[in-house]
Amino acid sequence: MNNIVTAFADEFGNNSFDFEKQGTHFIVAAVICKNDNLAKLYEDINILRKKHNFQSGEMKSSGVAGNHSRRKRILEDIAKLDISVYSVVVDKRKLYGKGFSIKKSFYKYLNNLVYKELYRTFPKLELYVDEHGGNDFMLEFKKYVHKNHDLNLFSGSDFGLVESDKSFYIQIADFVAGTLGYVFDEKKKSEHSGTFLEILKPIITSIDEFPKDYSFEELMESNIDENFDPSIASVCYQRISKFLNNVNGDSQQKIDQIKFLKLLLLFQRSNPKNKFITTKEIFSHLNQSRSENLKEEYFRSKVVGSLRDQGILIASGRDGYKIPSNAKDLDTFVKHGKRIVVPMLNRIQQARDAIRLATGNELDILAKNELKELKNLLDRWS
Repeated sequence: MNNIVTAFADEFGNNSFDFEKQGTHFIVAAVICKNDNLAKLYEDINILRKKHNFQSGEMKSSGVAGNHSRRKRILEDIAKLDISVYSVVVDKRKLYGKGFSIKKSFYKYLNNLVYKELYRTFPKLELYVDEHGGNDFMLEFKKYVHKNHDLNLFSGSDFGLVESDKSFYIQIADFVAGTLGYVFDEKKKSEHSGTFLEILKPIITSIDEFPKDYSFEELMESNIDENFDPSIASVCYQRISKFLNNVNGDSQQKIDQIKFLKLLLLFQRSNPKNKFITTKEIFSHLNQSRSENLKEEYFRSKVVGSLRDQGILIASGRDGYKIPSNAKDLDTFVKHGKRIVVPMLNRIQQARDAIRLATGNELDILAKNELKELKNLLDRWS
């Protein structure tokens, strides 16, 4: 899409994981319009509002609620508007890791995901969201975009806020997002769900459902990181995939390793630039399903270290952990290891040399059989 377009987005759902009382899905719908057509669209929406008796108030999905026949009539007219609809639909039941029940973690994941999907689909985009009401996610999303938005990466993009009661466009986004809730959410589904989706089909550009079955091809297609190296990312993905397919969670250590790798995969899928995940954030997820909280020494040796011993490539540094996707990630891992390993080896070698000198070479502190590998390494090194 070469023309600059404007999108008006709204949300359905919340961050609750109490599926007995709250919904199962979180949905963001963006109504897309070419800038040249905005004035005409405004008039068309005004006519639609009057036709369906919204003259004095907002046209909101929640206002129509379960009046399915009225919703159908409104949707039929929305489908005639000169717009397209792009939506991200998240099934909260499939978000791996109970840490997503923490609002901060939930919103951070969704901020990454929605930002990445919107701006890779529409690189020249002016995006507006509702600044009032209960749209907690959209307000957090605004902060996220202003903090992370890269104008060099998404040339011609802009982001703003508008009050929904003063924006007919936002009201359409609200109605579409709410309707998609009646299509996907288990608390809202009915025999009318298929009809709602069928009516909207003419204006739907894409509905991206997450989490989806993870594949390397899907990662390639969704990538927007200019440093992404398919050859490096592929070998890392294949090794993790093989491990997850062959290993059973028959011990706490294996369970922790499986959950850690799945979490890395999930965040790799959502992060726009494949950023590192902090240890604190990883622990907040993994600890939710453990009777005792993780200890850092255990995590580094029994989870990360053990996985690396089995050939899993995990990049790490001061910013945390991630699945390597470029040479820079591997360089970060090597340099981080060098800062730890080389000084330690130097100290061991100095202690060894001092004792050998004092004893006339009669005592080598690395002579024990269990230190044979370390002795051979230092002998080759010195």
